[in-house]
Amino acid sequence: MVPDKEIIRFIKEHHVMTLATSVNDRPYCANVFYAWMGSDNCFVFTSSDETRHASEAINNKHVAASVVLETSVVGKIRGVQITGIMERPEGEAFDKAKSRYLKKFPFAAVMRLDLWVLKPEFMKLTDNRLGFGKKIIWNKEED
Repeated sequence: MVPDKEIIRFIKEHHVMTLATSVNDRPYCANVFYAWMGSDNCFVFTSSDETRHASEAINNKHVAASVVLETSVVGKIRGVQITGIMERPEGEAFDKAKSRYLKKFPFAAVMRLDLWVLKPEFMKLTDNRLGFGKKIIWNKEED
């Protein structure tokens, strides 16, 4: 089953995700541009193996992420928190991910694309516009 439409709508409205990795109990976070691949229920982004977050994901594929609306107005606070698996797409999945990423970020066509996907296992959207502290939760395990 797919995540709630409000979660997907929010994800599609944005393009920067804060990605958190951890190896040997040492957390790290990095910001990445992403494209949402709805047909595969995953985020696609590019990162070189030399980056700390990519090298850590090679050692521990379990990651966390967030996408937020930056605002100081409490009634407009919105954001999604995510946990899932970060991995490299291969073969047909790579071609599909590349096509989706380049559709969203055509300028990336001139770059080396070391693509990764984040496959969510849990997502929690907080949307204060729906009521203070309103949460919408999707859990892959419960689908």
